[in-house]
Amino acid sequence: MGMEPATASAMSIAELEQFLHGEFPQAFGPGKPHHIETVGRRAATIRLDADEEHLRPGGTVSGPALMALADIAVYVALLGEIGPVALAVTTNLSINFLRKPAPGAIYADARLIKLGKRLAVGDVGIRSAGVDDLVAHCVATYSIPDRPAKG
Repeated sequence: MGMEPATASAMSIAELEQFLHGEFPQAFGPGKPHHIETVGRRAATIRLDADEEHLRPGGTVSGPALMALADIAVYVALLGEIGPVALAVTTNLSINFLRKPAPGAIYADARLIKLGKRLAVGDVGIRSAGVDDLVAHCVATYSIPDRPAKG
């Protein structure tokens, strides 16, 4: 997915990482598996370094790990657009698993296809490193809490 440069976002990668380290330490920070690769206008790419912890029997990356990756990617794309709104929450997530991804780097390319005052809808393609075919496709909806009026 083509994305505009990071300067087009409300938050830079460094600002997002700092915010997420504080608000979402379960997934972001030193030694954690999720990393922001890019953030642009209504878009973000997140990398999951899938290891033994993320596997299901048979050696493939688990569905819950891919769902979390997709959810995080939409959250980062949303924050990149609207700024640090910690209480934006997922209201719906639908995922189609297309192929079995092997352990290693897994990328989620998210783009916001709708951004309103109260709801945002994101589309996510998930792929293994070096492979063009998607391993999963997801659509997620986020509820955006009231934000202070800009003065």
